[in-house]
Amino acid sequence: KLPSLALQPVITPELIHGRVHLKCAYSHPSAKPPLGYVVVWSRLSAPGKKEQIQQDTTLQSFSYVEMDGVNLRLGDTVFCTVTAFPRDTPEQQSLPEESKGFYAGIKFLPESLQIAEDGKEHVLTILSTVPVACPEHDDSCKITLQLSTEDLGKNSRLPGPPNIALSACRVDLLRAPCSESSCAAATLMVTAVTDFAQDGNRVSRIRAEPVGRRDVLWRAYTPKDVKVTVRDLPTGNCYSFTDPHIITFDGWRYDNYKIGTFLLCRSMSRAFEVHVRQWDCGGDHSATACNCGVAAR
Repeated sequence: KLPSLALQPVITPELIHGRVHLKCAYSHPSAKPPLGYVVVWSRLSAPGKKEQIQQDTTLQSFSYVEMDGVNLRLGDTVFCTVTAFPRDTPEQQSLPEESKGFYAGIKFLPESLQIAEDGKEHVLTILSTVPVACPEHDDSCKITLQLSTEDLGKNSRLPGPPNIALSACRVDLLRAPCSESSCAAATLMVTAVTDFAQDGNRVSRIRAEPVGRRDVLWRAYTPKDVKVTVRDLPTGNCYSFTDPHIITFDGWRYDNYKIGTFLLCRSMSRAFEVHVRQWDCGGDHSATACNCGVAAR
């Protein structure tokens, strides 16, 4: 056996002749006699289980594998394992060194969201870890993703009201130079729907599907869903009832026996207000008004 050589293999994506390849690069010790390398490519076929897809014997300090959509597909986690040997005595081999797993496909950052019904916007970044090829006769180097949401409520057979809102229904991942595991990226805003209902914490998911791509690599690929947990917040209430007794949001109580149209409630921070119309319903002996109409914006 040769001693450990600290080859430190690393996988990076590259576009070669318009096709996506992965490159396994490793350090090249200046050893005497000169070295050769065996590079084994594998993919994660099940949790904790790897499947070999290619083996190269090379004198170079790198090896390539193509993402052809058959042996290697988007959504795969890929590894390369490198073993060195002296060229004149190939039976002497170093200990194999394995790269970190490289996930090839669409990633969401963060991978899951926990938000509250407070109106705040949350940034969701969508990125591709592999470069985007330009289709033939088309210079638009982008992946278009169609976005949808689904509420995973207590009774999923009955579709409830939407639980989250997205700032866009489609996003384009435009090709850019690959850096820090991103070769194309876009951002999206996610907001919890304020539904004024005490319906507990609910879970939704965001789904992204590539559209308009004809190439084998992207056509059969659907990225993993993003799980979004929405924390229910208590809702404020105000009331106007019978001969109108009024209870405000903060618990004040008073009466309004007058007849006419009144501004019951107005938000100081958003376009929300409620008007009430009251009419005489007291008869001959008492001056009493009742609600007869309501308008809300």
